[in-house]
Amino acid sequence: MRMVFRWYGEGNDNVTLQHIRQIPGVEGIVWALHDIPAGDVWPLERIVELKRTIDPYGFHMEVVESVNIHEDIKLGRPTRDTYIDNYKQTIANLGQVGVKTICYNFMPVFDWVRTELFKELEDGSTALFYEKAQVADMDPMVLVRKIADNPDFTMPGWEPERLVRLSSLFEAYKDVTEEQLWSNLGYFLEQIIPVCEEHDIKMAIHPDDPPWSIFGLPRIVTGQANIRRLLSLVDSPYNGVTLCSGSLGANPDNDIIAMIHEFAGRIPFAHIRNVRRYENGDFIETSHRTADGSVDITGIVQAYYETGFSGYARPDHGRNVFGEVCRPGYGLYDRAMGIMYLWGLWDAFERSG
Repeated sequence: MRMVFRWYGEGNDNVTLQHIRQIPGVEGIVWALHDIPAGDVWPLERIVELKRTIDPYGFHMEVVESVNIHEDIKLGRPTRDTYIDNYKQTIANLGQVGVKTICYNFMPVFDWVRTELFKELEDGSTALFYEKAQVADMDPMVLVRKIADNPDFTMPGWEPERLVRLSSLFEAYKDVTEEQLWSNLGYFLEQIIPVCEEHDIKMAIHPDDPPWSIFGLPRIVTGQANIRRLLSLVDSPYNGVTLCSGSLGANPDNDIIAMIHEFAGRIPFAHIRNVRRYENGDFIETSHRTADGSVDITGIVQAYYETGFSGYARPDHGRNVFGEVCRPGYGLYDRAMGIMYLWGLWDAFERSG
């Protein structure tokens, strides 16, 4: 297991590289060029510039999260080939600085969805919260306004250029079925995986978050059966999955430990985090500790150990603790505690053999 840490860059993250350097066992930075619109080529000079910032701290930058997919690719529009060509060029540029894994998603319109960014837990910490009934009754524009009320930081996956044309995107997806979305994903992967093989970069799709349809939009990466289907679209070790225990764990029917065993060798990147589920379908993110949530983090780390996992892993969303002012889910302290919990589990399994 190779521990990495997500960082949003100077001026856009209260966590510094010097802070991250003090967390034991972290070897790399998970990064992105967040200001580049989806569909545009990531310029090599910008990538190299960021590398010069990261290198002095001794981190590698082998994991990118994420190179977002233009909506025209997901919709299968005639213009998709132009955006796919741009994506291929970005892959080639990333290969020049040693990138090995690209985390991405294929969720229409929205990336992750929560109804509250700072829901208070019993101990006074706050965390990302999802209220199922509220989403069922919510106008999507209300959700956009919630995000807009957090102006200090960009939100991962919430590209401003997508949000300003939200109404037209909903209209565009009105008649798009899950099967059509699968077809469009297959077309995309058939085009780019040969380029990934050439540059030794693995694609690792992130599951839908939450793992069910919202606002009537199709969602197709929600559980074991459709991850299996995804991996069969292009049967290559360069077509993989970012196995996120928090996203998948929001659905109690998902057996994440079984997925780790089945998909071993096709998981280049692991997001490890915990959520507490409620019977009404709500969930809230918790500490990484198994006992604090509904996801068997101990069993998950054990499964990675047993399958000889040598890919990248990061603590995913953490709580906001100790009064830290930070991006929702991406503070320093709880993710650092999460890393030490994960290392403790890994060391225990290693010691017991």
